[in-house]
Amino acid sequence: MSSLLEISPDKLARLIGTPKCPALIDVRIDEDFEVDPRLVPGSVRRDYRNVQDWAAEIDSDSAVVVCHRGKKLSAGVAAWLRNYGIAAEVLEGGFEAWAEGGHPAVPISAMPERDASGRTVWVTRARPKIDRIACPWLIRRFVDPRAVFLYVSPPEVEMVGERFAATPFDIDSPVRWSHRGELCTFDVMVEEFGLATEPMLRLATIVRGADTARLDLAPEAPGLLAASLGLSRMYADDLEQLEAGMLLYDAFYRWCRDATDETHNWPSPKKDA
Repeated sequence: MSSLLEISPDKLARLIGTPKCPALIDVRIDEDFEVDPRLVPGSVRRDYRNVQDWAAEIDSDSAVVVCHRGKKLSAGVAAWLRNYGIAAEVLEGGFEAWAEGGHPAVPISAMPERDASGRTVWVTRARPKIDRIACPWLIRRFVDPRAVFLYVSPPEVEMVGERFAATPFDIDSPVRWSHRGELCTFDVMVEEFGLATEPMLRLATIVRGADTARLDLAPEAPGLLAASLGLSRMYADDLEQLEAGMLLYDAFYRWCRDATDETHNWPSPKKDA
């Protein structure tokens, strides 16, 4: 049973991917990280020795600290964070328990380089519809909560990527993060970021159906397509559309995870005797 200052892997797994997820901080030393160079989804590596330098940068009122086995390093860092007014807990059993529990983990080899502020930066075509909203949602909720997205005209994507150290995605050119055969970019990211859980694969099928005009893949695909096209008409600013789309995908993900068996049937009117 978790102590008052700990959170179990199962409980944390329920928070990851939701807007209420705490800041996740991985403080494993290099030797331990090299044993399994993956991250709890959405977590950022920090040097425990410099906690007093970076604690003020935590843009959240709660945090979970991850070390190798959930012992002294994470306990010490969490205690320091509480001194900065952050409700900090330790991941019970550390990353070792997270992995042994079969929870998804993001391989560091799939992560783009971060900028000077510690953020990943991505670039894609302007006027997004489905993939170019779904992928940023996935990244912000499961890979890098502080990720930056640049929307530019299609001919400028690759040059902007080179000049501003941004990772291109969902473009026609052969880049890592784009369509592969029948798979859309969202499918590719789910697989390569190690996020292929049952709920996420269900969501990926819906996204693929809506994005590739194969609406027969899932009954929910036409609804996602309609909502996405509606959002694209409501917002002239791509970043405003992205913020609105975050809520849309939050809802679809929670349905995929928690509510697929739930129905809402209004009682049929009684016939006159």
